[in-house]
Amino acid sequence: MKKIGIYPGTFDPITNGHLDIIERGYQLFDCLYIAIAQNMNKKTLFTIEERIEMIKAVTAHLPNVEVVVCLDELVVDFAKRLEIKTIIRGLRAVTDFEYEFQLATTNKHLKPEIETVFLMTQTENMFLSSSMVKEVARFGGDVSSFVSPVVKRALEGKNKG
Repeated sequence: MKKIGIYPGTFDPITNGHLDIIERGYQLFDCLYIAIAQNMNKKTLFTIEERIEMIKAVTAHLPNVEVVVCLDELVVDFAKRLEIKTIIRGLRAVTDFEYEFQLATTNKHLKPEIETVFLMTQTENMFLSSSMVKEVARFGGDVSSFVSPVVKRALEGKNKG
């Protein structure tokens, strides 16, 4: 039986922190879905199509990674429908833990058969968030150590004008 995992997020844009979790999660599964999920509390800069293209570009070296979109549905319901048993979540710092613990506990209540696995980010990415990257890029700061070159170019394109 294939081990299939899902790593959900907004990925607006995908950062080196996300990629770190993807690459390490990739080692745990035969197939890893990267699920672009909506967060009703976030206003996105990139369209879903743009995020799909960026994720595909930065994960091209990982053959068993597939980008999917999860809209108007809970991630646990989406995972169940795809027969996925494990959700990956990244943790940056203690401040992430409370929210992620609540989310994992709620998901476990809704779908007891689905496990959540937490991966700690590498130290160099602990401060990194998509929101921070967007703000730095918006004001002309150098984001090259936070995102891949393809994402940096996409940010520059959004911030022209």
